Amino acid sequence: MTVALSSPLSTLFPYAMWDCWWLAPVALALDALLADPRLPWPHPVVLVGRLLRALETPARRLERRGAGKAAGLACVLLLACCTGLSARLLIALPFVGPVLAVYLAWAGLALGCLLKTGAEAADKVWGAPLSEARRTVSMLVSRDVSRMDSPVLAKTLADTLSENFTDAFLAPWFWLLAAGPVGLWCYKAVSTADSMWGYKTELWRDLGWAGARGDDMLAFIPARLSVPVLWLTDILVRLFHLNRPWRGRWPGFRLVSRQADGMHSPNSGLPMTACAWLCDAPMAGPSVYFGELVEKPWLGPPRESAGQDWDAGRLRALLSLLKRAACVGGGLYFFSYFFRL
Repeated sequence: MTVALSSPLSTLFPYAMWDCWWLAPVALALDALLADPRLPWPHPVVLVGRLLRALETPARRLERRGAGKAAGLACVLLLACCTGLSARLLIALPFVGPVLAVYLAWAGLALGCLLKTGAEAADKVWGAPLSEARRTVSMLVSRDVSRMDSPVLAKTLADTLSENFTDAFLAPWFWLLAAGPVGLWCYKAVSTADSMWGYKTELWRDLGWAGARGDDMLAFIPARLSVPVLWLTDILVRLFHLNRPWRGRWPGFRLVSRQADGMHSPNSGLPMTACAWLCDAPMAGPSVYFGELVEKPWLGPPRESAGQDWDAGRLRALLSLLKRAACVGGGLYFFSYFFRL
């Protein structure tokens, strides 16, 4: 069943859910089954990153003239426009356009890669020498891991896995459904700018401001949907008497919201807090980024009353929770758009 909408939006953003019901589920299935396989060409995110690096030199010139934030905003807008336009031209090609639409939708989702690399990192944290574990976790996070022991490395890994439930899946999935591959890659361009430039350091404070704020705005709704999705996942697992490897409890939406409000980011604390309570182990807390100590609140159950730290079993439980939540969230989004609720 396809709903045809003859409007400028459907022309600019083809393959959105109201135009094409099958693209998003196919992309989600490919991501879950294949993750990010090696292909003969670079991943689209790599190309977006190369363009952003090329824009840095002229942006720095403007920054030295006192227009750092304006330069960063111009770069993010140009990056998003070029990325979205490229996606639009590719999926408009005759014969191969639908195939490229599937590829771009699949490549824009990163849940499979997140779960795969998360499982590999969890094995290294608890089964490899400390130096190797630090090296593995350092490739997934931006904080300083050089002095972390295994329990702190495990908590840091849990932080980034739960936070990236929004960035790697819910937000891309939301924009794929709402605006097709073009909208998805406009979001990915802004998200890439945030990942590369969005640091609160002297070097990036002005130039990275637009990418960070843009990512906050585009992920605002998906981040808030992550909490009911995680809650519903726990409810459904209990209802159908499925294996429930996480052993925590649900503290209520009000407490999750109140704890998450203490984070500097308006979005990251929501999935982190929900996962921390369900897995019965604290997250966040003070962390070192680029040599600077950043004070963050502790999320989840109080450290003195939590079951224990992020051991191997809890990390596996978190990965299982995120995988099942993606199934629930994907199904909810798909049916809500399909039936136009």
